[in-house]
Amino acid sequence: MSSGRTTFQKTCPGGLSRRRLLEVGGLSAVGLGLPQLLNAKISPAAGSSPAAGSSPAAGSSPADEKSCLFIFQYGGLSQLDSWDPKPDGPAESRGPYKPIATTVPGFRVGELMPRLAQRADKYAVIRSMSHHVPVHDVANRMLLAGQTQPALNAPSFGSIVSKLRPTNANVPSHVWLQKFGGGAMPPEPTYLTGGSLGVAYSPLLIGTGHDDNPATPGFRVQAFDTAADVPLARMTERRRLLNEIAPVAARSDISRAERSLSRFQESAFDLITGAESRRAFDISQESDATRDRYGRNPLGQNLLLARRLIEAGVRLASVVAWTGLAPSEKFVSIETWDMHGNAGIDIFGNGWNGLGWALPRCDEAVSALLDDLDDRGLLDSTLVVLVGEFGRTPRISKGSAAIGRDHWPNCYSAMLAGAGVRGGLVYGASDAQAAYVKDKPVSPEDFAATLFHALDIPPETRISPDGFTTPASTGHPIVDLFW
Repeated sequence: MSSGRTTFQKTCPGGLSRRRLLEVGGLSAVGLGLPQLLNAKISPAAGSSPAAGSSPAAGSSPADEKSCLFIFQYGGLSQLDSWDPKPDGPAESRGPYKPIATTVPGFRVGELMPRLAQRADKYAVIRSMSHHVPVHDVANRMLLAGQTQPALNAPSFGSIVSKLRPTNANVPSHVWLQKFGGGAMPPEPTYLTGGSLGVAYSPLLIGTGHDDNPATPGFRVQAFDTAADVPLARMTERRRLLNEIAPVAARSDISRAERSLSRFQESAFDLITGAESRRAFDISQESDATRDRYGRNPLGQNLLLARRLIEAGVRLASVVAWTGLAPSEKFVSIETWDMHGNAGIDIFGNGWNGLGWALPRCDEAVSALLDDLDDRGLLDSTLVVLVGEFGRTPRISKGSAAIGRDHWPNCYSAMLAGAGVRGGLVYGASDAQAAYVKDKPVSPEDFAATLFHALDIPPETRISPDGFTTPASTGHPIVDLFW
């Protein structure tokens, strides 16, 4: 005996057969090669009911909502040569760089960061980051998930933000610029799939190879390209066919998955045909002077692109701090900050894997970013994070071909700016060699909770489908970092 459900499956409103519905119902039939872009755009309503506390505060407007630009110093920056210099330490640990004064009395940083030293009133530094895992892939998962012992499918910070604070603009909620690579990278499900939250909260990835970035001549974002055999006119006709069956989406007997598909398709058309997204991803719209100001290297140009995305409404832009190759160098890895000396480059040298090359470019790009956000009135609503998965050993060691510093998670530093962070503040302290935390240790959980707090997301907000278990973070935010 046929049910109403079976009847619907055979014949749809508008005279479309079930077979015709299937022909136009899938993304491939629509002619859009954008599954990842759509996954990053889809809202919580498409996959599950919003978790408790997931809506913006009452009375808030899109202009009030916070965004985040998260910069990964992938490999682990040496705290002693940057944010926590120890000029009075023993020769075997202090390194060659002298500390320099900043605009904040009593706060000094390494001499390779003169621009950031002049902007110390715009950011805070945590000198007491700490955990106990000196292994890249695990430590990166810890940083991404904000957990000391993350499950393999633990969602990343970006995926949680995408779920709890999706963008209202016609752009993805989360964009990842420059894919992790090499032995230090965490498993891709950790950051590219949404983890346990599902693919709906995965980021849009831009930059799958080391030269696939805006610093490369001729770079173009290809995420908006349609299938090669589906021209715009044909795609528009398919949308018309889909619109004929739009009344189906309002039926009470339609499953959540079918409603989700309808929303998915609408997002697809809006993104592929709208000028807003395309313009946001087109860094060629920027002047040569602005591009030069950020630095013509992968980090500088990715940060400029990230600023454009934040300005367009992207909620979270993640940027891997690959600073590119020095002249005449051949590509080895994007693990810029993993400075053992094993790449044949002295940690204090001027090659791609040396502080003499990487840190000045980071200083240039991040200082330009802070100025640009401030000039555009975006710094108050944009959290800027600069951190690696751990620091480097106090003792300088001999690598296979040059000197370096090894992995050191016991004590390292992070920089935060914007979104209510107190500029000019130094939080926590290390011992005389920046080897161990002396005061106010900050765990991965507490660091993640602090970032959620900056984005006006209560860390205790539940992210599980039942709305009762699995908080966004089990840590405690460092409220002293905020005005």
